[in-house]
Amino acid sequence: MVSTTSGMIEVRWHGRGGQGAKSASAILAEVLFEGGRHVQAFPEYGAERQGAPIRAYNRISSRPIRRRCGVQNPDVVVVTDPTLSVSANPSEGCREDAIYIVNTPEDASSLRARLGLSDSATVLAVDATGITLEELGQNRPHAPLLGALSHVFSDVSAEDFADHFTRKMKSLPPEALEANRRAIMRGREEAVTV
Repeated sequence: MVSTTSGMIEVRWHGRGGQGAKSASAILAEVLFEGGRHVQAFPEYGAERQGAPIRAYNRISSRPIRRRCGVQNPDVVVVTDPTLSVSANPSEGCREDAIYIVNTPEDASSLRARLGLSDSATVLAVDATGITLEELGQNRPHAPLLGALSHVFSDVSAEDFADHFTRKMKSLPPEALEANRRAIMRGREEAVTV
């Protein structure tokens, strides 16, 4: 959908503390950095507490990035908690043709209508919570959402995310690493686009 060689791409993550939005934004940046891109990844949150709404941001470019503010007009929006698809106003400041990746069991077409998105916006719906409950036994939706992101970044595969995650989290037990790998790959396979 987008190539990291064509100008700057900005990503805004909407999540809740403890669900991995901050970690996923860091992994996205690290994978793209390894691919030779200039990147930024940084969170924005108030008093740290599990379950509180947070935002995280990425910038990706083939050239050095000088901008240092929060992402106001994202090209890509990732929503890690389904309740934030309404309360966090994820479409705020977005371009008409923005790409939305939402953790939800809801149908992508219904989600588009409920969020009031234009026909030029792309919506990917993936039940990341359902996948991680099955694979990991807990709600850690960032792994399947990374897999879904491989639909967005044409020069990064789900396998790239899975390999990086395995290297980064090598202190986890082997069965947890394998469960996260499966969750990433399922996020790629099960994301539905409209």
